[in-house]
Amino acid sequence: MSKRSSCSAGRLLLSPAVFTMSRIVGIDLGTTNSLVAYIDPQTNEPKCIPGPYGSTLCPSVVSLDADGSVIVGEAAKRRLLTQPERTIYSVKRLMGRGSADVQSELKLFPFRIDPNSKNVIRVQLGDKYFTPPEISAFILRELKNWAEAALGEKVERAVVTVPAYFNDAQRQATKDAGKIADLEIVRLVNEPTAAALAYGLHEKQRGHVAVYDLGGGTFDISVLKLISTSEGDIYQVLATNGDTHLGGDDIDNLLQSLVREKIRQEHGVDISTKPEVAQELRKALIAAKHQLSTESNVDIRFPLPNGAVFATAISREHFDNLIRPIVDRTMAPVKAALADAKLTPAQIEEVVLVGGTTRTPLIRSTVREFFGRAPHTELNPDEVVALGAAVQANILERGVSNMLLLDVTPLSLGIETYGGAVSKIIPRNSTIPASAQEQYTTGVDNQTGIDIHVLQGERELAKDCRSLARFTLKTVPAPAGLPRIEVKFLIDASGILQVSAKDLRTGEEHSIEVQPSYGIGDAEIERMLEDSIEYAEQDFAERQLIEARTESESILAATLKGLATPDAAGLSAEERGKIEASAAVLREAVAGTDYKLARKRIDELNHATEHLAELLMNSAVSSALQGRKLAEV
Repeated sequence: MSKRSSCSAGRLLLSPAVFTMSRIVGIDLGTTNSLVAYIDPQTNEPKCIPGPYGSTLCPSVVSLDADGSVIVGEAAKRRLLTQPERTIYSVKRLMGRGSADVQSELKLFPFRIDPNSKNVIRVQLGDKYFTPPEISAFILRELKNWAEAALGEKVERAVVTVPAYFNDAQRQATKDAGKIADLEIVRLVNEPTAAALAYGLHEKQRGHVAVYDLGGGTFDISVLKLISTSEGDIYQVLATNGDTHLGGDDIDNLLQSLVREKIRQEHGVDISTKPEVAQELRKALIAAKHQLSTESNVDIRFPLPNGAVFATAISREHFDNLIRPIVDRTMAPVKAALADAKLTPAQIEEVVLVGGTTRTPLIRSTVREFFGRAPHTELNPDEVVALGAAVQANILERGVSNMLLLDVTPLSLGIETYGGAVSKIIPRNSTIPASAQEQYTTGVDNQTGIDIHVLQGERELAKDCRSLARFTLKTVPAPAGLPRIEVKFLIDASGILQVSAKDLRTGEEHSIEVQPSYGIGDAEIERMLEDSIEYAEQDFAERQLIEARTESESILAATLKGLATPDAAGLSAEERGKIEASAAVLREAVAGTDYKLARKRIDELNHATEHLAELLMNSAVSSALQGRKLAEV
């Protein structure tokens, strides 16, 4: 068998036609939270866009209302407690994966998988089923709405980040989500690479950088080399490694498992059979975890359904001992990435921490001890990836030519050869965009076709690697060893693979863009996109009504609480009557479907409660002043 191979990589440059197109935003589609960012034209700095609740974090949570409307973000997150059977979180763990791949997740997450799911997983929300890309599309569409509201223009294109260790199926599923959301994903960028862009380390330091990224559901470690040349700055990913089953969720699940067992032993209550209580407990334990990042001890008191109260205390030392095995698990990929890059910890000049979970003190101390230097933590670890995506979006949008981003493919790609062996055509950690080709021949006389089986993985046998695609190239019958078949692999800048095979003797050729085993077909994507356009007006009205209902719930609760305080005695009977009447008509309005009427009733209640708000404010100020005087005495 003769071989000839070639590889190539290109700059990230676009034609001038880009300048006439719409703005490109950067999106971090995360397991726990998602964000959207852009380059502020006033400061020329990346900036995350806040949503309607004032936070830049959009919880990656989707809920299906009883009337069929879809709720995303903070409002959906609240429904994890009240309607867990209609709500899903951490769906990123399911992207591009089959039913057999997610059995371990089903034990830890309330995913309800359609038993009839085949290649594409379908998750049940209420009485409907959705694929993971569809659910992710709801999140992307929400972020798209945030950006359009903030920028005052239509947003149609985005750079979206993915874990560096996402395989082809997971990357393709992410691009599918963009299509469903009517958002063109112009580039997929590895999250650690985006973090390096956000920090702009090229402006401060030349050399090797390690990016340690521990988010809610995935862990990535990337080793980059930052180079300054006469033509500009180069970001080159030397090696990447990670674990798509490791993240902050694992810490949450560990705490839940331990506390649930303790509750069962001490109080005889099985939380796992009570979804709403389980979600309330999860919320309390996550709050305790956050508290332990800044405090040495935390007390937990949790009311149980039988009227008892579960109480326990967790110290920082105890917490560190619990999670140390999880933290230690991150260090194996770190060591592997350094070995692939042929570097030692001492040769790493800068270390960057990314992901909300890296706020954990044990993680910071472990990373500091391993590399022998304090890691960078200047930027908000929740926002840094989105900020980097915005930088990359700006590079593409403006055609910046003095910055070169060289990413790598995380796993080897090849084909199955005679006997079930694997011939690797593009090795792992190869710089992308890239192409490679090799020649093969037949192993049996008079073959009329050659089965091209595309594989991904590091094992030597096809049965141990992940199958990405199959196709057949027709050949003219000939003795074994005579045909010359050229197989060419091309990976674009987003890590998506195209494969072609050509019979050099006859010119017969077949090519395919690899649609992963767990991807979504073009016809189904087209149907979903048409649905999103057809129901756009209806979806907007439902969204407005949901927001009005959410706001009214908060206002009504605050009003009821205010009327029950002693300060409300300062209201006249007429004022109290107006407030109660306004609250009643607001309840009636939000029970209907007219969001404009609901908004009108909210304004009326706000006006009716102005005097009550004044009384409550005066009381609060008086109490604060009195407390200050007592302190001075």
